[in-house]
Amino acid sequence: MIKEFSPTGKLRASINTGNPILAKRDDPNQSPTGVSVDLAKELAKRLGLQVEYVVFNAAGLSVDAVKQDKADIGFFAIDTLRGEGIVFTAPYVLIEGSYLVKNESPLKSNEEIDRKEHRIAVGKGSAYDLFLTRELKNAQIYRAPTSPLVVDTFLEKKLEVAAGVKQQLEMDANRIGNLRLLPGNFMVIAQAMGLPKNRSQAAQNYLHAFVEEMKSSGFVARSLARHRIEGAAVAPDMPKQ
Repeated sequence: MIKEFSPTGKLRASINTGNPILAKRDDPNQSPTGVSVDLAKELAKRLGLQVEYVVFNAAGLSVDAVKQDKADIGFFAIDTLRGEGIVFTAPYVLIEGSYLVKNESPLKSNEEIDRKEHRIAVGKGSAYDLFLTRELKNAQIYRAPTSPLVVDTFLEKKLEVAAGVKQQLEMDANRIGNLRLLPGNFMVIAQAMGLPKNRSQAAQNYLHAFVEEMKSSGFVARSLARHRIEGAAVAPDMPKQ
């Protein structure tokens, strides 16, 4: 099974620090931390491998690393477009995607967003970008280089709306002021583990079982609590076949 996961002799884990619920790295000289990092470390331990973190600040880059076999596993929002080159497990965490506006904005609900006069900032290649590109029929999408830069882009370009991870938007609203989130969410993102599609069925089955055990054992819940992550829910267990 080791060779099934690690053709290089190490478990290369693609880590996206652009989503603060999954991972973050305050110092570029230090290893990242977060629930996805904890899962990668535990998987490597079980396989008897050393883990190597391949760190990116944008979801699209993290996805590409796994698609191109530059990483052995990754942590992504499940999406059909990404699935062209990645095999996903069932989700381990569910995350809300929300809209943010200025306090003086007349917008009050998610249902008001999809109008041709509205321009929405979103992280390029993020789950929100992929979802809104498919779903919005009238509003215009402006893509920030990374998800953490969405609110800065929203303000710099004087756009009407910013879209992204609820917790990231809340942090930016507190940091900047004069901003508010619209009630509820426009999507719930299912975050899963994934590996390149060319890996064996045995590796796919092993990773699937690993994620289910990490949920049912309380590992994911404890990790979220340890990293003080709020607003993310542990995904329900998948029914056994």
